Amino acid sequence: MANLESNNFSSETLALHAAYNYDSQRTLSVPIYQSTAYSFESIAQAAARFGLQELGNIYSRLTNPTVDVLAQRLAAVEGGAFGVATSSGSAALFYTFVNLAQNGDNILYANKIYGGTQTLLVHTLKRFGIEVRVFDVDNIASIEPLIDDKTKVIFFESLSNPQIAIPDIEAITAIAKKHKIITVCDNTVATPFLFRPFEHGIDISVSSLTKYVNGHGAGLGGVAVERDGLNALIKDNPRYPAFNTPDESYHGLVYSSLPLPNFGIRLITEWLRNIGATLAPQVAWIHLQGLETLELRIKRHSDSALKVAEFLESHPKVSKVDYPGLKSSPYNAKLKKYFVDSRASGLLNFEAQSYDAAKKICDTLKLYSITANIGDSKSLVIHPASTTHSQLSAKELESAGITPTGVRLSIGLENVDDLIADLKNAIES
Repeated sequence: MANLESNNFSSETLALHAAYNYDSQRTLSVPIYQSTAYSFESIAQAAARFGLQELGNIYSRLTNPTVDVLAQRLAAVEGGAFGVATSSGSAALFYTFVNLAQNGDNILYANKIYGGTQTLLVHTLKRFGIEVRVFDVDNIASIEPLIDDKTKVIFFESLSNPQIAIPDIEAITAIAKKHKIITVCDNTVATPFLFRPFEHGIDISVSSLTKYVNGHGAGLGGVAVERDGLNALIKDNPRYPAFNTPDESYHGLVYSSLPLPNFGIRLITEWLRNIGATLAPQVAWIHLQGLETLELRIKRHSDSALKVAEFLESHPKVSKVDYPGLKSSPYNAKLKKYFVDSRASGLLNFEAQSYDAAKKICDTLKLYSITANIGDSKSLVIHPASTTHSQLSAKELESAGITPTGVRLSIGLENVDDLIADLKNAIES
C-alpha cells in the first residue's frame, strides 16, 4: 500500500489506512509492538535521536510504533498535522495546558464543560501557579475583557458534556487570532466525523479516546492534535517563551527553530518523557479497532439520540430536553452551521420533575447502565449533579448549567424503539 496523503482521501478511508504501510511481515492489522525500548544501529544514531537530530524510537515512554500509528491516524482523520496519544483524555488535556502555560500565566475556559475538566482547571492547575478565568459560552463578549499578556489558552468543548452546548466557535477563534492566543477545543463528544475543528480556525483539538473512538468501553486513552501551520503562530510569539527560549534540558534547544511540529514534539520530550502518562500499545490497538467503525457508529448514535430527544420533549413529565438536534434548541442554528449533516452525537440531557424523580429514573431503567462514561455501544445513564459534577460548588454547578433534576443519557446502538420504551416505563413508574 502506498503512503496516503490526507488531502487525497476522505476521513472514512483514512480511519482505516492512514499512518500504516505494513511491517516486514505484511500484517493487515497494525501489530502490537510490545517493547519497552529499541535497539540502535550505533551509538551515533542513539545520540542523534536523544538530541532530536533524528526522529525515531528510543523508549516507549516517549514513542511506540503502535501508539504512533494511532496518533497519526487520528491526526489524519481530523485533518491535523501531528498527533500525540496519551494514557487518558485527562492526561491529554493536562499536558496540553501545561505545555502552553506555566506559573504566573492564565487560561480562559468556557463555563459549560465536563466537570472533571473544570476541576482540573480550577483546582489542580492552581497548584502549578496557573490562574483560570471562566467565560460565558453563550456570551462571547465576556471573553475579551479577561485577556491580558499572560493569557495562553482559550479552551472550550465543541459539544459540551453534559449540557450539549455549542459555542460560537468562529467568534472565539477570531478573538484568539486577534490576540495571538492558541485555542484548544475538546472534540470528544462530536468526534472528527461530526465536527472538523481545523476548518473553523481551532489550533489544537483534544479528545478522550475512551469514549466514541473506542466505542466499547474497553480502554482509556487521549490524544492532542495540532493544526498545520501552528508553528508560525508559536514562533517569536512572546506569549510562548517555552518554545522560543533555550531549553536547558536539551542543551539549549529552541523548539521553534525545529522544522517539526513544535507543540507536539515538546509535549513528547517535556511531558511524556518526564511524567510519563503514556498509552500502552495493547490499548492503542484496541482504539484502532474502534476508529475503523467510528464514522458508521456516530451516525447511528446521532440518529437514535434525535428520536429519543423528540420522545422526551413530548413527554409531560419531562420539563426540558437539551439536544441541539431539536428545532427548539437554542443551539440548533449553530449545529447547522458547524456540524456535518447537522448531527449532534449521542449525548443528551433532560430534566425530570424532581431530584428524587431523576434518581428513580436512573435506577429503574433496564437497558441503560448507570455508568460514568459516554460513547459506548451500549446505552448509558448518569445523574451528573451527584456523580460526574459532584466536585463542583453550588455556584459552579449553576454556572455550568447542571441542575439537581438533570439526567444525562448516552444513546447506544440498541434498537431505538426499545430504548424509548424503556425510558417511557422508567419515567412513568
